[in-house]
Amino acid sequence: MDHGSTLTSGQGLMIGSDVMDFWPDEPPRIRVELVDDLILWCVMQRASDITIQSDRPTYIEVDGKLFPVTRRSIDSADIAAFVTKMYGLDAMAALTAGKDLDMSYEIRVDRNTRFRFRVNITAILSKGRDGVSITMRVLPNVPPRMSDLGIEKELIDAWAPRQGLVFVTGPTGSGKTTLLAAGTRMLIERPEGAGKMLTYEAPIEYVYDQIVGPHSVIAQSEIPRNLPSFAAGVRNALRRKPNIILVGEARDKETVAAAIEAGQTGHLVYATTHTIGVAATVRRLVSVFDSGERLERAYALIETTRLIVTQALVPRVGGGRVAVREFLIFDENVREHLLEVPLENWTSETQNMLEKYGRTMQKSANEAYSQGLIDRRHYLLLSRGFGDENTES
Repeated sequence: MDHGSTLTSGQGLMIGSDVMDFWPDEPPRIRVELVDDLILWCVMQRASDITIQSDRPTYIEVDGKLFPVTRRSIDSADIAAFVTKMYGLDAMAALTAGKDLDMSYEIRVDRNTRFRFRVNITAILSKGRDGVSITMRVLPNVPPRMSDLGIEKELIDAWAPRQGLVFVTGPTGSGKTTLLAAGTRMLIERPEGAGKMLTYEAPIEYVYDQIVGPHSVIAQSEIPRNLPSFAAGVRNALRRKPNIILVGEARDKETVAAAIEAGQTGHLVYATTHTIGVAATVRRLVSVFDSGERLERAYALIETTRLIVTQALVPRVGGGRVAVREFLIFDENVREHLLEVPLENWTSETQNMLEKYGRTMQKSANEAYSQGLIDRRHYLLLSRGFGDENTES
């Protein structure tokens, strides 16, 4: 048991004044047909994430805090039921072979009600023997609107350039996918629609079949289920005459090069990276190329980039989480300035232009702190952690 935690009669773990009930229908053994029952009960407790791990109780995360919701620790037979239900009979063989499993999972309650999850299944060592850890992220049925997320007006206005690259960046769990989903919904619902939009994601988290857009057709492909890689996805898109392409992650040379090519040929391309900060994103994207081709590719990257936004999620005072962002719109003046300075100065010059023309993370943190949304500790972390060119994930 965690230190400082106490159990109350008929209830789950008490952490300070926070109490979470145990699953009332917990059986002596979790069978395949009971897996969805537990997951749905966790959703009803407002869980944002569910962790099912060998030799530990099932945990849920509510407003950034973890709570155990089963009295009994999960054993190997329980784990087998979970992975078989979510992935299939060959799940354990894949884990034994050293693969982790990324997927989406859906529970349909009836014709009109469904719950979707992003799932990762990873083999671990637990108590000296092989075990499994399952992480489930609860996904909203309908993507949020930009207004639901409190997106800054200047960012909304810059979200949909006619063509070029838009990068959404941040560490794991920073809400990049949610921000992209809200932006995609805005594109679908605008009067002119999104046209033909192709997405390549790993896994698919948000779907758009409930979003009305008479001038929009969206086709979503999952990597590696439908195509082997993000780079293959972009190459596939260029054969399908899309207006907009969304690339789940641009982290290797092949994907970044393909995205640049798509942006240069008149497409609007959205992509994510796991960088922290606008300047760090420019440096990381340039650095993926070999020295012999770096300069040429770097110029093409800057000529094509239209927007970089970095987002972080931090605990909100009073519960929940709040998103803070920094961003720079790469208008003609910004692009021309970077192209006129040596490549080795791009990081520092991007940071200077961010402070002059964009919105820094420190400015966003100042506003959130002055409004009482975040505490001083997280304000200082945000203020110090961004803008430093050595700070990357």
